[in-house]
Amino acid sequence: MESPSADPDDRRRGSYAKGVERRQEILDRAIEVFAERGAEGTSLRAIGEAIGVSHAALRHYFDSREQLLVAVYRAAEERTHIEDPNPPGTTAVGSMTNAARRNHAVPGLVQLYTTLVASALERGHDDARDFATARFARVRAELVAQVEAEQAAGRMRADVDAASVASLVIAASDGLQVQWLLDPGVDPAPSLEVLERLLGVER
Repeated sequence: MESPSADPDDRRRGSYAKGVERRQEILDRAIEVFAERGAEGTSLRAIGEAIGVSHAALRHYFDSREQLLVAVYRAAEERTHIEDPNPPGTTAVGSMTNAARRNHAVPGLVQLYTTLVASALERGHDDARDFATARFARVRAELVAQVEAEQAAGRMRADVDAASVASLVIAASDGLQVQWLLDPGVDPAPSLEVLERLLGVER
């Protein structure tokens, strides 16, 4: 007689759990490599060699190079939110300033992000477009909520539209980090702090 552990549903659940764990292991390794090197390599095979994973393994979990890159960036962002969250009371601009400072340690991930955003503007890059569109919408919504809370508390000038401020903060942060990638002497943090003062933010 077969033991309860031989139940087909149990085997499927066990196989699924192992698959999820293996996929996460691949993403964790890719984050480490991309944090230093960026999205080097033009194919899944080249990326697999860089992170020490077979091409077959990558193809099992990811349909394309772009799908892998999106998954890597999302996983890295989720890890940051868990391991290094913004302290309570962080302002809308301050949250982006903190992100810019953290990114100094992971230039490859910043390069990966800019690569995905650039790809999103081109035809045939649906994974990158979906990623960038959803991320911009989410970050804008989060910043709008922060700006409105700061305005309600009298910590930011009230004569500016919250949605416009959110879009401006994202544009400033992303643009400054592109400049930093091209010229490490450009520090995004001081410029973002100037923007915060122009918005009349009180810490």
